[in-house]
Amino acid sequence: MAIILFDGVCNLCNGFVQFVIARDPAGRFKFAALQSETGQQFLQGLPPASRNLDSVVLIQNNRFYKRSAAALHILRGLSGAWPLLYVAIILPAFFRDWVYDLVANNRYRWWGLRESCWLPTPELKARFI
Repeated sequence: MAIILFDGVCNLCNGFVQFVIARDPAGRFKFAALQSETGQQFLQGLPPASRNLDSVVLIQNNRFYKRSAAALHILRGLSGAWPLLYVAIILPAFFRDWVYDLVANNRYRWWGLRESCWLPTPELKARFI
């Protein structure tokens, strides 16, 4: 099982979660908002400097991935052609993370934010922890 921690009030992040759900028919990925109690508990496994809400976090096989590495590892686990994008992992992390940070730092301005975390439908509730 892999766990994706995401910014629950970010429209882009919520859209990404729905994108992953639609392309993960096996249900390999589980989700928790970074702002939730569960999300905060998972973040305790990260160094204090890494416990921010500016990054998607993937916890897989007892490893934590953040920023572009998390996004690429998530894409690698989806159905369809999405795993092909994992080839971008060969790019230097500083460059990948620079692009990631550009989007992350502007996500509220470009896509907006919610006043509260998105609530999954009853059918999807089992995918959230």
